[in-house]
Amino acid sequence: MDLDDILPEIGEYGRYQKSILWLVLLPGVFPCGFHAYNQLFMAATPEHWCKVPELKQIQSEESRNLSVPLELVNGVLKYSECKMYDRNYTDISLTIQDFDYDNDTVQIDCKNGWIFDKSLYKQTVVMEWNLVCSKDFYPTLALVLFGIGGLIGNYIFGYIQDGFGRKPAFFSYLLIQCIFGIATAFAPNFWIWLTFRFGVGLTVPAILGTPYVLAIELVGPKYRTLVTILINISYSLALVSLALVVWLVTEWRLLALVTTAPFFVLFSFWCLLPESPRWLLAQSKFSAADSVISKIAKINGKPLPTNYINLLKIKIAEEQRKKPRSKKSYGISDLFRTPNLRWKTIIITFIWFTNTSVYVGLSYYAPALGGDAFLNFFLAAAVELPTYLFLWPAMENWGRRWCLCASMVIGGSACLSTFLVQHNSMVTLGLYCVGKMGISSSYVVLPLMASELYPTVVRGLGISVSTVIGMIGPVIIPLVNYLGSDMLTLPLIIMGTMLVLGGLSSLLLPETLNQHLPQTLEDAEKTGLDCGLCFNVNQ
Repeated sequence: MDLDDILPEIGEYGRYQKSILWLVLLPGVFPCGFHAYNQLFMAATPEHWCKVPELKQIQSEESRNLSVPLELVNGVLKYSECKMYDRNYTDISLTIQDFDYDNDTVQIDCKNGWIFDKSLYKQTVVMEWNLVCSKDFYPTLALVLFGIGGLIGNYIFGYIQDGFGRKPAFFSYLLIQCIFGIATAFAPNFWIWLTFRFGVGLTVPAILGTPYVLAIELVGPKYRTLVTILINISYSLALVSLALVVWLVTEWRLLALVTTAPFFVLFSFWCLLPESPRWLLAQSKFSAADSVISKIAKINGKPLPTNYINLLKIKIAEEQRKKPRSKKSYGISDLFRTPNLRWKTIIITFIWFTNTSVYVGLSYYAPALGGDAFLNFFLAAAVELPTYLFLWPAMENWGRRWCLCASMVIGGSACLSTFLVQHNSMVTLGLYCVGKMGISSSYVVLPLMASELYPTVVRGLGISVSTVIGMIGPVIIPLVNYLGSDMLTLPLIIMGTMLVLGGLSSLLLPETLNQHLPQTLEDAEKTGLDCGLCFNVNQ
């Protein structure tokens, strides 16, 4: 007997699980969605050109004609953002009507700062600290360090989640995120701001992992798909909400406050959020597990099975006798100790790397599509929602593996196809949306499938390891976008290739639909890879 045998009797998805999901876990997804991408708008770079104080009395357009040369950028003539004519502007301002515009003049770097177009943004960190031209890499550096923070944080918090429990882990993430998020708004210079953003990055996406894991561990096998879909819908709605917030709030300090302060309300849910009964049983904390399970049964209006806790103790004791250990502490080496779990970990981690890289990369890419950056980000988030209409029945009928493969291959093919139509902006936008839908679908399936493949004793650690490796992608993707700015489809080609390879490798994993969650390392070893044409990992 294990928890999956008990849940059908006390309610696999009853009133208790629904209340926890809708009141706590779904709102608990919003902090990650807001803080993962608000930095794109805090550090946005609007159009800008050299400031010439001597011409401040002259209308802006005429001033630019006098002082700023035109450059060919991606086939379009635009005012230079970093160059100005070397002229005597004091004399020009006095004799403006007689000035000869055709007179060739030496071009020099901006020497008096810049004028920024404030039609979209009232103030960003780029505008406040002049992070353009020789400093235009600074916003990219901020995204890179934000990704590094996420990589480090996932590694650390994976141990917290498995060592101290899902509940304290979530509120630890939330506290750190709120403190650094508020501090961001009061940063006096770029380097302090960068430090605070790194602190926020430590919790992204670690804070998203606990709602995923806890939702799956509270319900029965046939409801795992539902709660996973609901968690992802909540995350997509967080991004849609963020698009509306950044459109309304275009001053970066106020934006930092608005996207952080509301989440202090989540601390009031401490008493509502339970600890995972699966984690408590895996830690042999039977009294605490009995309390949670009894509460589930009571609120669901179901009777508890007779003598169930003793039966669970007997089963766990028998498992411990088979492989006697005192107080077992699990580490990363346990993920690679046995052949089946080793290959599952490697494949899941590779797919997680491709998913994280492409999902974050496409989200970062939205403002580069041209047009309205706010609308582009809104569309990038909104196109995720239709995928859930067909993904839920597909996962229940076709299983996790084929849905994961199809989503990644279709999304990757769409990204690769942009190379053929790179000069047609509307078709490129359409293919981009198909790619975003594909990666959004696979991003739903992967955490669920990984949670069902990793055993309970290392589930949080396994997901954290895979996520940590996956977070290398968001570290690299900003660099790819920065270096590939001359060819906007280059990042899409790279991401499309990764998606197709990841989709094909997913066919190696065994199907997990309606299967019992493995509790121990031995349970995980019982099911090998599902690929008769490859190799036998049991040998």
